[in-house]
Amino acid sequence: MSFDDTKDTQENINYLDAITYWTHIPPTVDGMLGGFGFISSVDIQGSEQFLKTLFQLKKPPGKDRALDCGAGIGRVTKHVLSRFFAKVDLVEPIESFIKEAPNYIKNSEKVGELFNVGLQDFKPCTSYDVVWCQWVLAHLTNPDLISFLRTCGKSLKPNGVIVVKENLSSCEEGDMDKNDSSRTRHENELKKIFISAGLKITKEAVQKKFPKELYRVKMYALRPDSSYVMNEINSS
Repeated sequence: MSFDDTKDTQENINYLDAITYWTHIPPTVDGMLGGFGFISSVDIQGSEQFLKTLFQLKKPPGKDRALDCGAGIGRVTKHVLSRFFAKVDLVEPIESFIKEAPNYIKNSEKVGELFNVGLQDFKPCTSYDVVWCQWVLAHLTNPDLISFLRTCGKSLKPNGVIVVKENLSSCEEGDMDKNDSSRTRHENELKKIFISAGLKITKEAVQKKFPKELYRVKMYALRPDSSYVMNEINSS
């Protein structure tokens, strides 16, 4: 099953506009969370609980290396990933954010490589136990998101997982934010994208205790779908 991106709204996502917007945002927790810094502790708690459930799977991911995608100043790395993994690499397109990350995280022995590049251009040079993508995929067009997820799937170690934590729109067509050039997707669209990227959902959960005025947020653990891989091999 493939997902053909034919929506005109996708054309409104402009990477340069997004860079311009975020470059003017201060490298702080409040800046990373769009002025909702007060939800950080609840968010971290939800992420930690979800990650722990992944280590309880029949085939759990290892704890050697993780990748924090759209890492900002390293909020998720500092409070979640560095507590479970020996090394965490960070990829972030905003230069001021990635430069601030080592100062904010402080736990320098846990910080691996820092990549100052957009996810649409990122090519992993190592293998990961967990690839963590939170509140960043709305900045990618559907074709680039599918390509990125496929690339991440191929970079996973045995039993590795991709974690996606994203806002979900209540509208089927999604919600475009012209300020930061992002589009919040409906869950149905996001799941079609996962399938198109050759991934299957291993586990999913709703983030709890967020203010009601905010978007509904869900977490997904994704792994390569063996049937998709076989179909690709047979068609090549």
